[in-house]
Parts: sequence; C-alpha cells; structure tokens
Amino acid sequence: MSYTSFERIKRTLEHKEPDRIPFDIGGSVLTGMNKVCYSNLRDYLKMPHKEIDILDEMQQLARIDEDMNKRLKVDVRCVDPLPPNKIGLYKSPVIDGKYYKRVDEWGIEWKMPIKQGLYYDMVKGSLTDANSITDIENFPWPDPINEGRFKNMKEKADRYVFEDKKAYILGRQYAGIWETALWMSGYEKFFVDMAINEKYAHALMNKITELKMQYWERALEEVGENVLIVSEADDLATQNSLLCSVDMYKRLVHPYHKKLFDFIKKKAKNKVYIFYHTCGACKPLIPYLIDEGVDILNPVQVNASDMDTKVLKREFGKDITFWGGGVDTQQVLPFGTPKQVREEVKKRIDDLAKDGGFVFAAVHNVQGDVPPENFMAMWETLQEYGKY
Repeated sequence: MSYTSFERIKRTLEHKEPDRIPFDIGGSVLTGMNKVCYSNLRDYLKMPHKEIDILDEMQQLARIDEDMNKRLKVDVRCVDPLPPNKIGLYKSPVIDGKYYKRVDEWGIEWKMPIKQGLYYDMVKGSLTDANSITDIENFPWPDPINEGRFKNMKEKADRYVFEDKKAYILGRQYAGIWETALWMSGYEKFFVDMAINEKYAHALMNKITELKMQYWERALEEVGENVLIVSEADDLATQNSLLCSVDMYKRLVHPYHKKLFDFIKKKAKNKVYIFYHTCGACKPLIPYLIDEGVDILNPVQVNASDMDTKVLKREFGKDITFWGGGVDTQQVLPFGTPKQVREEVKKRIDDLAKDGGFVFAAVHNVQGDVPPENFMAMWETLQEYGKY
C-alpha cells in the first residue's frame, strides 16, 4: 500500500509501519542543510542554479527548494514563524573587524567570521549582570504574539497539508526554555544560579515559559486542526554526560517542560506530537521527557555516550519516535567514504525502523563540509533499505 507523506508520517508517529521510512531534510532548523552543502548538492545533481533563500540566519541553513524536495522525496515541510515587525533589541548584521556581528531580539550578541564563516557563534548574553527578579521584570522582553510572526503561517500550513499532502513541523519562536535562560545569562552564570540562586533561576525560566505559552496559544489557533507536529528544543547534554545532574534537572527544568507541553496539547485542536530536540548523551533524561509529554526525540546522537540505537529502540521505542540518527554527522557523513556512509545508514535502519517510530534524518543539520557524494550515498541507501 502506498501512503501520502502526511499519512506516512502520521502512521510512523503511531508506531506503525508505513510503506517506507519517512525522510526529512529541511523540515525544521534542526534537520536542515548548510547553504554551502546545499549549493554543492544542487551542482552535483545538475539542478538549475538558484539564489539560496536562508531559512535560519544563525545557522546559515538553506531553505530547501521545491524541486529538491521532489527530487529527494522529502516527506516533511517547515512552518516557522517570521520575524516580528517590531524589532525591539534586534540589530541587523554589521561588519566588526573580521566578523559579522548581530544582536537577536533577546539581546544576545552573535558573531560569524567573514571569511569562510559557516554559522554564527554566541558571544555575549543579555542578562549577564542580572541577579534579581526585578531585573527580570524590567527586561524589554520580545513580544511573542507580534502579528509579524504569524504572517502567511496558516496559508503555508494549509497548502502543505491539503494541497501537497505533506506533514509539517510547526516551529517555535526561539530556543527552548532552559536553553534560552542559559544563552541570556551565559552558561557559567546560570549554572551557578541554579545551584545557589534557585529563586532567580525559577523566575527566569517561568518568565520564558509564560512567553512561550503565549506564542503557542496564538500559533496553534492560527493553523487550526491540520497541525500534527510542534517543535521545542534545548540541549540537555554534552558528548559524554548531562549538562546538570538528573536531580537538578528534575527540580529546576522538568516542571517547566511539563507545564509547557501540557499546555500545548491542551490548546491544540487535535492530537499533536511534541518534537523535542536535544543533542548529546541524554539517555538518563529520556524517561523524564516521556513523562513531560515528549513524543518525538530529535536527534539520536549516535556517537555520544550511551546512545546505542539498538538499546534505545528496545527501551523506549514503544513510547517515543526517533527523528534523526540515520547517519552520524560528526565523522561518517563529512569524512567517511560513500561505502562507510551506506554501512552506517543500514545499521541505523536495522536498529530503529522496526514497528515504525523512526523518521530518517541525519543526526543534526548537514554541515557545509559534507561531500554531495556522501549525502547521496545516504539518500540512495535509504531508498533501497528503507522499505517496509
């Protein structure tokens, strides 16, 4: 039996096997492709040259054009909010020595090298000197329901679902609750706040949660009943360990995730699946994510500690869909041979695909140094081995 892309994704999320493993490239700012790699891939496939539209400025991700979506049989589309029409703290990129410098609407400063820069790196937070609840209350917070964010959102969502028969990921307006607190404060400061200034840490995360709830209520109302997947994200772990202890996560982060995800599911007009992104060795926190209402884990960072795909599928495969983890993006995809890429893809399919619950994507965004030969080796192997 053949399925539309929407049906294929829905069946997969229900932990049932469709006709083939769904494929995502560009469905979110977490499963995309750097503009350099995208340009190289178009050349490699002898596709017409096009001016690249940037989907995400910070990560310099290309928006995947419709001719490429069709060529690669992509099942997922991206519906993200647009920038607000009141800029607030935002400052457009300027040249600062050897760098492009910009400030986002949360007041965070970012820089990217002018020469061969592939993405922006965070330089300075906006709450690095804040220590009191009054400081939080007086901060010029972005407006989460500014009209500019929702321009054409419903139009795109309806077109993807009703005309193109594709699923889409409805994107958030910024990073996750904990990640935003870390970015605004600076990692070291906020880790210290979590340890010795819990009242302040709670106040900051509660404020961010409230802003997110406002955004999600409006976004869900905007798109109506056709939304299937909503995206949230933090990074909870490093390559080898969690960023904080399980106890600290349970006490200081878990309640806000649960509050937000419960709110999203309550406000949605139909059943929605929470797509949650965290890199790293996050296995000890997966039971907490499931309790919070997370339905989809993105990605599976396959070469991080204790992230064995076969074990994860066995322990959590009935409760969570694995979205990503189809191929390692740190070593194999950029630096391996096409043969090594194929072997890696076959292993991940063997480990994760049984009984549905697996959407194929690379571990994270496909970076600029990935050879198009390797990307196509990945894709061709999925086409050959990804059938049920």
